[in-house]
Parts: sequence; structure tokens; C-alpha cells
Amino acid sequence: MGETIRIAGADGFEFSAYHEPSFTPRKGGVIVIQEIFGIDRHIRADVGRWAKAGYDAVAPSLYDRREWGFTAEHDPAGMQAGIALARATPIEQALTDIAAARDFLKAHGAQKVCVVGYCYGGSLAWLAACQLDGIAAASSYYGSMVQANAALTPKCPTIVHLGRADHGIPADEVQRAVQTHNPGVAVHIYDGAGHGFNNESPERYNAEAADLARHRTLELFEAA
Repeated sequence: MGETIRIAGADGFEFSAYHEPSFTPRKGGVIVIQEIFGIDRHIRADVGRWAKAGYDAVAPSLYDRREWGFTAEHDPAGMQAGIALARATPIEQALTDIAAARDFLKAHGAQKVCVVGYCYGGSLAWLAACQLDGIAAASSYYGSMVQANAALTPKCPTIVHLGRADHGIPADEVQRAVQTHNPGVAVHIYDGAGHGFNNESPERYNAEAADLARHRTLELFEAA
């Protein structure tokens, strides 16, 4: 069973995080980085899936300094609130909290720590791979900031997942930008999948794309 814990950030602030230990012999740790909607039921379910796959999984709540325990519905009001909090959260602060989650997992016995992120978290997963030490592998799902940061070089094996039908992220342009600077990074584009295809909300979920992207991510993490 998962539980909400607290982790001390580099500035001493204790943010909340949803944590679930591995169900099977542990393969390592996974940091699950949230969408703009906070640590909602979809992110908690994703933490559970990683735990069932053999990973000690934790999702840091990156907005806690501004609104403790924020979650939002996937409607226009929730999207507006989530975007406002994402914009109010400095990228460097989010990355230091991700680093604190990395240190938490390592202190609890994870010999390798991987990162997976979705939407807002997909951008942060890419930046964490490029800017943080001690990350074994990273999987970035439909992050809107990946294209602008494509010239950065990941420090660990990294993959990117994009939906062909994502109206906010030009998948082919992102793929070209990433592979121009980092030809060794696989950028997978899923036909028929839109933004948030891994999220199980009915309006976004694409089971075929989600299953294939998870399979590819698991292969990456297990090889790290």
C-alpha cells in the first residue's frame, strides 16, 4: 500500500510525496514526476504500477511550497490552476526536490534510481536527465519544454514519448530537434495518441500507446 510521506528539500522545506515500496524483489527506485494536476489519483496509480513492477516508487509533490497537497480535476479550471502553480514553481527548485527524492530512494536501498515524468513531469524528466547526477535512466512523456531544451545532453540513457495527435506539442519537430543534438536518444511517436495518453482518464487514455511506452520504459530501466 502506498502512503504519503515527507522528504526534506535542499532548502530544509519538507514537501510531501506519495511512496509505495516494491511488491517484488526490488530492481531499483523510480521517481514519478507529476502532471500539472498534482499528485492525483492517476499519479498515485502510476506509482502503484511501478511498485508492482519491482521498483520502490515515489512521486514528489512539487507545488507544496505554494499550495500544500494540491490536486485538480482535468477540466478547464483545474488546468488553469495547475498551469499557474507550474509557472510559479522555479525549475531549479523542482529539480532540487527531484534530487531529494533520488536521495530518499538511495538512502532506502535503491542501488539505481530512474525517473519517469508526464506532461509537466515529462519536461522535468528530460531536464533531470540532463542536469542531475545519480539518475540511472529517464523516460520523458509529452513534455512541452523538451524541444526548447533539446540541445542539452542527457547524462543517462533517456527516451522520449510523444503522441502524434497531441495538438500542443509538434511531435515531428521535437523528434528532429532532439535527434539533431542527441542522435542516440530514441524519440517514439505514437500514431493516434494525444497528449496525456498514459493517463487513464477516458478523454485522454490510449491503452495501446500507454502499454507500448511502458514496455519500452521498463526495458530502458532494467538495462540501466
